[in-house]
Amino acid sequence: MENVVLVIHLILALCLIGVVLLQRSEGGGLGMGGGGGGGGGVMSSRGAATALGKLTWIFAICFIGTSIGLTVIAAQKSANSSVVDRLGTEQSAPDATPDSGLGDDLLPPPVAGEPAGAPRAD
Repeated sequence: MENVVLVIHLILALCLIGVVLLQRSEGGGLGMGGGGGGGGGVMSSRGAATALGKLTWIFAICFIGTSIGLTVIAAQKSANSSVVDRLGTEQSAPDATPDSGLGDDLLPPPVAGEPAGAPRAD
């Protein structure tokens, strides 16, 4: 169910991007208006703007709906577990530290002929 809603969500996102790019902006943009000549056809520039505006609203409402749906699905899947609960089970023995084999000294071993100490910057 989650995969179906996710695929629909992605398709809506792509459609919403496409419809927004097709709209005429104030600067011209990528708008594919009704062309020149001012003919009052079925898809004049005003009619196309209205249809694309309505289509944008429809895609946006559906996109928000699928976003909320995915949030609800994710909340239901994780309702039985919590990050704090998982941390509590992993940290059952706070005194036990993993043995990394490094010991207490984190400096590299001294080179023959040099005293052990902090590395020099020269």
